[in-house]
Formats: sequence, structure tokens, C-alpha cells
Amino acid sequence: MVDEERWKARFRAARVSLPGWARDAPHRSTYRSNVTGTWEIYTWDRTTDARGQVTDRPNGTWMGGVDPTGQWVWWFADTDGDEFGIWRRTPFGGGEDAPAVPGLEPSYPSGLAVGSSGLAVIGRTTEGGNTVHLCRPGAEPEVLYEHAEDAHVAGLSRDEGLIAIGHSEHGDSRHMALRVLRPDGMEIADLWDGPGKGVYGAGFSPVAGDTRLLVNHERRGREELLVWDPVAGTEHEIVLDLPGEISADWYADGSALLVSHSHEARDELYRYELGDGMLTRIDTPRGVIGGATARPDGTVEFSWSSAAEPPVVRSTSGAVVLTPPGPVAPPSVPVEDVWVDGPGGRIHALVSKPAEGSGPFPAVFDVHGGPTAQDEDSFVPSAAAWIDHGFAVVRVNYRGSTGYGSQWRDAIEGRVGLTELEDIKAVRDWAVSSGLADPDRLVLTGGSWGGFLTLLGIGTQPDDWTVAVAAVPVADYVSAYEDEMEGLQAFDRSLFGGSPEEVPDRYRESSPITYVEQVKAPVLILAGENDPRCPIQQIDNYLDRLAGLGREHEVYRYDAGHGSLVVEERIKQMEAEISFARRHLGLLR
Repeated sequence: MVDEERWKARFRAARVSLPGWARDAPHRSTYRSNVTGTWEIYTWDRTTDARGQVTDRPNGTWMGGVDPTGQWVWWFADTDGDEFGIWRRTPFGGGEDAPAVPGLEPSYPSGLAVGSSGLAVIGRTTEGGNTVHLCRPGAEPEVLYEHAEDAHVAGLSRDEGLIAIGHSEHGDSRHMALRVLRPDGMEIADLWDGPGKGVYGAGFSPVAGDTRLLVNHERRGREELLVWDPVAGTEHEIVLDLPGEISADWYADGSALLVSHSHEARDELYRYELGDGMLTRIDTPRGVIGGATARPDGTVEFSWSSAAEPPVVRSTSGAVVLTPPGPVAPPSVPVEDVWVDGPGGRIHALVSKPAEGSGPFPAVFDVHGGPTAQDEDSFVPSAAAWIDHGFAVVRVNYRGSTGYGSQWRDAIEGRVGLTELEDIKAVRDWAVSSGLADPDRLVLTGGSWGGFLTLLGIGTQPDDWTVAVAAVPVADYVSAYEDEMEGLQAFDRSLFGGSPEEVPDRYRESSPITYVEQVKAPVLILAGENDPRCPIQQIDNYLDRLAGLGREHEVYRYDAGHGSLVVEERIKQMEAEISFARRHLGLLR
């Protein structure tokens, strides 16, 4: 008997994000929480422990943070999850919100950097292309940078004399370049490592007058670090004896880096001394670090979870940093690591089994989105819900995933979707042959890119899957390209090697609607009416074809965008997914 309240409690349990803090007033922090049942932005004064809710909107708020002075909370206001809107700001201590820059029209956000003087650098994406605006208090915004290709704000120096912009003027938004400018528009320096190798700004030094910029690069086939001084014209590559991918942030005095090491679906933290190169491991539990920050006193705060244990925000001081009210989410089961030989190399999969039974189990292949993302040993309420209902859950870090090097990530270019599905099928075949999965009860599911792969999978591998559940998917790639946000159009051009007009055969071969006549599995599609990433019209095109062919399908529509920030809505969606799968697998009594 399934404890329905137990799995729902994991969604309803109050959660908090890692708090951000004001550089000039470090006692003032902001964080996200779902404590009201909807994800919103909150303030926290560490000296008084006073907390306040900043935003309160029907479909929630995801993007927001405190400015360096601690006086203002900036947050992005879209309409019902469509991701198109403006930045607003609210006094930290409470009060009326107002447009942060009244002179800027709505857009898709593309980066934000705010200085202590009130200067704001705002990245915007519209149908006309990408712009970066310099916004001084009391003055009309000025265009600092504009280009048709994808670009974003990558940093603002402490003295506000340097601005870093990530750009893809070379035509490849999956491997970007960096440019540093003065506020008057004068170009200081460019950094680009050539085709197929991206560089990304990770923040200027927090020290006034220090012109060093922390940069992620992939010169040796995986994500690593360098410190670039665009004014002095120097680069210092940081080579660490660690096997995985590396990212970092500054310690407050600029003398060291807080290093995050991601390897085989788990994370570690280190302190790296820039002076002598000493690398010291920071003690954290085995699992995933959702974010980490070094406080001015040298302690590190980090958000942590594992597949079995729900998220918590900890400090290296030993304290739990921020605890939301209410009961803690019930635990789930740990994951097991599996490595399967595939057509492009060894594939890493994470397997979770029900606590009772020995298999073969009905199995859910839960395909991650992105594709530049990965499945990890982290707490996922949706995966835990499937497990509670007696399913084994298999998550595959297919070619295209991050965390396994540049070559693995970029292997899907030019053969989009089909490459990933080769890896998913290899793991599927292992799961069946090993006795883990019942071959007659296999569910293929995923959201966003995972939803795209789900629909493509049941069309190109119709005999391998029993049921499909696709959330906010790409279903008709050409139509999706026409309607999606401009930043994703640039991403798709990089991924496919051009637009649908330039390489039509590639889009046709990778589009689920091409294979709709071969679909055998009953399919549930969940779609957001305001989704700018996987727009509703292209999903309707696919649904119309299913209906015309008489294929068994259902659709769940909701009034939001690319997912929901409302807890009860997420529970309704999860109920619909599980009920659909169990009904079509003969598991409902």
C-alpha cells in the first residue's frame, strides 16, 4: 500500500535556497523559499534574525537578490512564468516595489550586475537581438553593447570601472567568448579560445582596485579555472590534481578561491590559496553541493543534499544556517552507481530501487533536461515519488550531459537527440538483461530536453518503451524554433550547425513529429500555456497528429511557463504522471 501523504510531503516540506548576502552589509541576506506553497524571494537580517517576504505572486518568483549595499532587493517580474518582463526592486526592510530602471522595456533577462553606487548593468534579449545597458541612478539607460548573437552580463568590477560580457559574435553560443569594457564603451580586452572551446566569467575579484577576473575554460577538455587580468594582459591557469570538472568563487579578501569539484554525480569543496597554490579539502558529506559561498569571516556556507536525504543549508562552523518552519521532508532511498558500455564510451547511470522486493521492477527512465545538465546524487521528490509507488528509477547521464568532459558534452552536435537515445537504450537494455527492469513495464519520461528525448524515443524506439510521460517537451522542432525565445534559437543554431532554413534535414531527423506515425506507447504530455522555451503551438501540432492517427494520449495543461513554482500544482502534475503510468501498466487496483 502506497503512503500517498508521504510522497506528497516531500513536495510540501518547506525548503530554502543558499542565502546570498550584501557585499557591503554581509548581515543582510536574501533567499528563495516555498514556505507559503509558492517559491518566492525573502530577506533575512542575520543580526536580528528578522525575515520578510519580498514577493508574492500567483505563479511565484525565481530570480532575485540583494544589492551590494544591502538597501535594495532586485527581482525579475515576468507574467505567469513566461520569463519576459522587467527588473523591479523593493527596499530590504519592506515597502513598495517599483521598476528598478523605468526606462527599460520588457525583455528576456540576460544577466545583471549591480554596484555599490547604484550603477546597474543589465543584459536583455528581445526579437531584435541582445543588448547590455548601463543604468546609472537618475539617468536614462545607455546601450553599452548590442549584437544579434547571444550575449550576457558576466561581471562588474568592485570599483565599477570594468564590465565583463559573455558573447557569441563568432556564432557559437555553446562555446562563448569574453570581452571586458570600460563604462564608456572602450574595449579593454577579449578572451576566446577558438572553435569548440568556451570561456565564461565567474566574477571579478571582490577587492577594490583589483582587475582580476575569474574565468572557467575548457582548454584541456574539461571545465577548469584561470585568473585573467584584462588590464595587465596576464593569464594564470590553475591546474588542480582533481579528476572532475572545476568551478569556483572568490573568498572575500581575494586571496583564495572556493573551489567546487564535480565528479561522477557528486561534489566536493576545496580552498585554493592563490599565493602558494595550496589546496585544502573542506569537509562536506557525500552528495551534491547545490551552491556554496565564502563569508567574510572565512567560513563557508553550502546547500547540500543526497538522493536519500533532503536539502539542508550548512556552515563549516558546524551550524545549520537557515531552517524553514514545518516538518522536514521524509527521506528516500540511496542511489547506486552503474556504468554501462555504450556506443560512445562508458555511460554513468544512477539507479534507485524500491525498499521492498527484488525485481524485476516496473522501471522509470527519468531523462534529465538541458541537455547541458546532469543527473546527480541529490534529493529529487519526483524520483522519490516513483520509488514509493514501486518503480525502480534509472537516470542516465547520456552523451550531451555535463560533468564528463567537453567531448562527452559536445558529442550530440549535428545529430541531436538520436545520440542521447543510443545511450539511454544501452542502459535500458542493461536494466532488462540484469533483471532490474521488467521489459513489459518500462516508462520513458522527462521534462524539457528530457521531454523532447521522451517523444523522440517512443518514435524512433517504439518497441522499447511501454508508456511515455513528456513534460514541457520539444515536439515539433521547426515550429519550436520559430516560437521559442531568442537565446534558445542561438543555442539551437550552435547545436544543429545552423537554422532550420540552413540545415533542414538535421532538424527533420531530430524532430519527434517526424516519427509520430511509429508511436505505439500511450503518451501523456504536460504543457505550460506560457512556456517560452518549449512553446505551446508546437506541442499542439504533435497532439493533433497523435489524434489524427488515433494514438492513445492525454494532455495536462497548466497556466504557467516552463514548469511551475507552485507546490500544489507540482503535486497535481506528479499525480497525473504516476496515475497515467500505473493505469497503462496494469498496476492500478
